[in-house]
Amino acid sequence: MSQTVTPITEQQLVAAAESLGALKAEIERRVFGQSDLVLQAIVGLLARGNILIEGQPGLGKTLLVKVLSEALAMQFSRIQFTPDLMPADITGSQTLAHDEHGRANLEFRAGPIFANMVLADEVNRATPKTQSALLEAMQEHSVTVAGTKRDLPAPFIVAATQNPIEMEGTYPLPEAQLDRFLLKLEVQFPKFEDLREIGLRTTGSTESTTNVVMTREQLLDLQALTREIVVAPHVAEYCAQITMATHPSSPQAPEQVRRFVRYGASPRAMQALILAGRAYALLSGRGWVSEDDVRAVAHPVLRHRMIPTFDAKLESVTNNDLVDILLGSIAPVRAAG
Repeated sequence: MSQTVTPITEQQLVAAAESLGALKAEIERRVFGQSDLVLQAIVGLLARGNILIEGQPGLGKTLLVKVLSEALAMQFSRIQFTPDLMPADITGSQTLAHDEHGRANLEFRAGPIFANMVLADEVNRATPKTQSALLEAMQEHSVTVAGTKRDLPAPFIVAATQNPIEMEGTYPLPEAQLDRFLLKLEVQFPKFEDLREIGLRTTGSTESTTNVVMTREQLLDLQALTREIVVAPHVAEYCAQITMATHPSSPQAPEQVRRFVRYGASPRAMQALILAGRAYALLSGRGWVSEDDVRAVAHPVLRHRMIPTFDAKLESVTNNDLVDILLGSIAPVRAAG
């Protein structure tokens, strides 16, 4: 029996746009001068995806995640990744405890992963063994300790940060783990006017606080609404063409991709383009996804999913350059009729 899908009403779209606009404004009040970054973080949140944030120290990576959780009244947990961090330090472990009668028994003590918003700070400083402890949590929203599967609270999102400059003593994330991040956000150095304003706002006697503008229940409703945004067949075909064009062996791949890309994006990239496109459309107050929405989210979706060749590094061709090339070579698909 086919299931009837209830179309999204104009009232739902207006209410969602107002709530998300208030959320964005509140975050930008604390994270000043990073409008695009804030927008992309909210896209990841609506799409129920994990995000990787890359940038130099002091640009507000940690502040962004903390303010986002405060504005949504979510339980926040920060894990500082270091070379001596162990998987049990993240997931939790069984510990020996005694009851009121003095009898010993094993008791599970939950780790910091049991939160709504988990900040994995400087994730590339921990060993691959510890990094892999995040995999099940990121993908399954659960962890297995001592053979017992334990569900994580909803909503749940991992926001990992890494510093692209200080690479000594670090363990770069393997491709399989990078692919599990829905978006990779890049924090840019602020403009002169923004830098001046940051100095004035953050060095006074009054400490800034974040107002709660949305509850966790409202966020869960918006996440569900995001997946109801309509994706027309020609938009899905456009996403598929972009994903296929990242592979150097594909006939659709531009000449620069064949030269500068060793491995292209996985099918998760196709899923991410559609999910992020839906979230971007909802933020724009629309109930359907356009090609422009897909193009708007293409960089954070694809920049970490293509493995460049040695020639790309020699000629200083970045993954952002490759995404620009893809968007310039793949024409939007015309809607039927």
